[in-house]
Amino acid sequence: MDARREAVRRQGRLNMARVAAAFGSSHSVMLAAELQDWLRGFRQSDLRMKYYDREGRPRSYADVLAGAPPHIAQLITDAAITGRFNEVQDAMKHLKSGIASAKLDVLIIVGDDQHELFHDLHMPSIGIYYGESIRNAGRTNAKRFSWPEEWYNRAQMRRFEEEGDIDYPCHRPLALALIEGLIEREFDVAAVAGLAGDQHEGHAYSFVHRWYLKGNGTRMLPVVPIFLNTYNPPNPPLPKRCVRLGKSLKELIESYPEDLKVGLLASGGLSHFVVEEDLDRAIIEALRRKDLDFLAGLDPRRLKAGSSEIRNWIVVASAATDLGLSWISYTPSYRTPAGTGIGLAFARWG
Repeated sequence: MDARREAVRRQGRLNMARVAAAFGSSHSVMLAAELQDWLRGFRQSDLRMKYYDREGRPRSYADVLAGAPPHIAQLITDAAITGRFNEVQDAMKHLKSGIASAKLDVLIIVGDDQHELFHDLHMPSIGIYYGESIRNAGRTNAKRFSWPEEWYNRAQMRRFEEEGDIDYPCHRPLALALIEGLIEREFDVAAVAGLAGDQHEGHAYSFVHRWYLKGNGTRMLPVVPIFLNTYNPPNPPLPKRCVRLGKSLKELIESYPEDLKVGLLASGGLSHFVVEEDLDRAIIEALRRKDLDFLAGLDPRRLKAGSSEIRNWIVVASAATDLGLSWISYTPSYRTPAGTGIGLAFARWG
């Protein structure tokens, strides 16, 4: 089917957009941190993180420590942590190369907003940005972080620009078409026209710009930022809603009347702030099988804290069903004696 479609396109009889590639990437502060932070820093900062059990109930670090894997000591040696650090650095380089080689015309980024543009006074479940450009702040203009650990603040600041604000291009016509099409399909979408003077894109999007798109070719790839409220009650979309959203995005992209190679990227995930390898590996196998029923049936109580960002992967996987999962890197990144950490994952479809 893809070969026939491409042949017709070359003959000039088909002038429609298509999903040409899709990607997934964790965006954790671990990826902006240095090796010494992996080795020592998280053993302090993780004492203050929020944790949940598998039924979604809050628990303390002491609770997590009591249930740590029996072989955790082997997983957090300096050698083991260093090996994982190097593995994810290589995975990010591979993904950056893969995005460049796809030669896309536009990239839709499905991410989450953690009280960056939206706050509890107004927290949409789904939002789409349709401005002409979106700004990432320079470090001198960005609000300073105030975590107790200075290394943690430095790592967070690496998401911002070294030499002042940058306005990254967006694809406004496609964004508007997606908004209008989703409204027709009975999705309630918050339409975001631009940023206030002191606002800037959130970390789920600045990470993609700074690590994958900046310096990755002769032009800056236009994006369409899609926001999911993965973190904040009471209105995170259910997994089955995320599957429907992905299917609808695919339909709308393929009906868009311009010859565009469109990519999608899921920003965030997988499990955290406790590494849950069983959850992560089950999701990866579902991605390989294109098992949308499994993804739709995930228990929302498992998708708390950072694990909530798995919703972004569900949307992209549902939109990429015509593509095969051609590459995935998964690193269960344990970092403390309690088994806290992140399932760091990077993937490409197509």
